[in-house]
Amino acid sequence: MRLLSLNRAIVPHFIKTSCLSRSVASFTSCAPSRDSLIGMPPPLKGIRVLDLTRVLAGPTATMLLADLGADVIKVEEISKGDDTRTWNPPAAPIVPSAPVESSHLPPESAYFLAINRNKRSMTVNFKTPEGLEIMHRLIKKSDVLVENFTSGKLATMGLGYEDCKKLNPRLIYASITGYGQTGPYREAPGYDVIVEAEAGLMHITGEPDRPPSKVGVAATDIATGLYAHGAILAALLSRQQTGKGVWIDCNLFETQIAGLTNIASNYLIAGQEASRHGTAHTSVVPYQVFPCRDGFLMIGAGNNKQFKLLAEKILDNPALVTDPRFATNEARVANRAELINIITDALQKQDRTHWIERFTGLGVPFGPINNIKQTFDHPQAIARQVTVEVEHPRAGKVKLVAPAVTYNGKRMAVHMPPPWLSEHTMEVMTELGYPPEIIKSLRERSII
Repeated sequence: MRLLSLNRAIVPHFIKTSCLSRSVASFTSCAPSRDSLIGMPPPLKGIRVLDLTRVLAGPTATMLLADLGADVIKVEEISKGDDTRTWNPPAAPIVPSAPVESSHLPPESAYFLAINRNKRSMTVNFKTPEGLEIMHRLIKKSDVLVENFTSGKLATMGLGYEDCKKLNPRLIYASITGYGQTGPYREAPGYDVIVEAEAGLMHITGEPDRPPSKVGVAATDIATGLYAHGAILAALLSRQQTGKGVWIDCNLFETQIAGLTNIASNYLIAGQEASRHGTAHTSVVPYQVFPCRDGFLMIGAGNNKQFKLLAEKILDNPALVTDPRFATNEARVANRAELINIITDALQKQDRTHWIERFTGLGVPFGPINNIKQTFDHPQAIARQVTVEVEHPRAGKVKLVAPAVTYNGKRMAVHMPPPWLSEHTMEVMTELGYPPEIIKSLRERSII
């Protein structure tokens, strides 16, 4: 299926008079240079983000801010850091030239590498008074704090919104939780797959005669990260007008409910309960995956004109168009099973390549079901340069998915590889004004 969505947003170039310095790592694009394209200056240059998040939703939000030029300082637990650092295999092999001070660490997991580009990493035990003081210094120098602890947890450590507001009234404080800051579930931890189940998504995912199924990636986490990223940009714009910070309450549960879109509206407007339809559409037929002799195709004939083309030009069965069982979409929905069987029988007589050739250029939405290798080998993926290669100090050359948006035809640069644990602790502590002997003492006592 070929879909096109156009969105246009204007975000000002935020300026600060002072900012922490950034370490820069070289990177190499996987495709020819696009230097002739204009691009856009990093709009968040000078904005400092204190990242206290782990796993996926929060790191997705902060990575997107880092892509736009923000200085994102990822504050991690001292011994193992972000949970996803240990989610391997797979992991990138360690190169012989890896820094000696990182030799005690495990290989860099593919999961962590996927969602932490363009960030710096430092480790702080902020359960100690000295660690808390380090955090207070960081908060005073930051524009945004993003956290995904359970509701109220950071307040017990002296790092809740009200605590941070006293230190920095202009701070944007973004809380990402499972269920929000209020309500009976406010203290419940948030897990993508649990919220998928509880907020309706799993109920509508899967085949009609099989148990509910989760989505293949943590879609609720990713959507929450996108909502948080947008909310933070909105809060920065608000601060431009008011001079005051904002407390953002973003959570998986409400994100997933919002993501039900037309399914939610069907229930709210008409009281219509949803059910599972596999890859099929509840109110459009044919609109689902069909098997060919050697693979699968997704076909979406969303109107009568497209169905006519499918029947006459592709399936060579023009009688379907005038058959009263299939002449209108309403009739096709009522006689779904019969039509699906007819189309399936026809498609299974030929290989997928045959049908792709028949579909191409006719205006009937379709697409092959590609595995991951086929996805990255897709000519459009190659043409759009959807990967970048970065030089990682521990893993050597690492290939990552590139930022998904271009500005005036050019992507924001991936100027830093995902950091190894505590890679920038010394750098940031020095910027905060700590002398070397104090930094050494804090390290020896496992405070940093």
